Amino acid sequence: MEWCRLYNQSAEPSMQDISDYIHNELWQKLNLFLQSEYKIKPQLSYSRCKAQPGWNVKYRKSGKSLCTLYPMDGYFIALVVIGEKENHELELTLSLYSEYVQTLYKNTPFSCGGRWLMIDVTEPSALDDVLSLIQIRAKPKISRKSE
Repeated sequence: MEWCRLYNQSAEPSMQDISDYIHNELWQKLNLFLQSEYKIKPQLSYSRCKAQPGWNVKYRKSGKSLCTLYPMDGYFIALVVIGEKENHELELTLSLYSEYVQTLYKNTPFSCGGRWLMIDVTEPSALDDVLSLIQIRAKPKISRKSE
């Protein structure tokens, strides 16, 4: 059953419900990374957007959106917006990304303040690309150990 039909606006899912629906270890890896490296918690949000309706998971740091995650059956979509500030850095390193993300980037027009990359995270290379893009948006905290 489609995600948006499974949980309507009045039936907020838990993070476990989302994890069970996606049923993909890449989901756990991304969430663990974001929570541990950026010290942030996921925020559930309901969208009426026709392109991707239903409940999604947002990660924000210091008022800045790092990514929005959309549950799909067996995978998830990661929306990462590459703004003007990040665009130059990404273009310098674009050849290091998978062909999929390179093509997606080149075919996504710059609008509304950035390139809105909707990345299907179905395999480890896509997750690696999402992690790199997020780190361009905001550098993770460096933890210092006491000596």
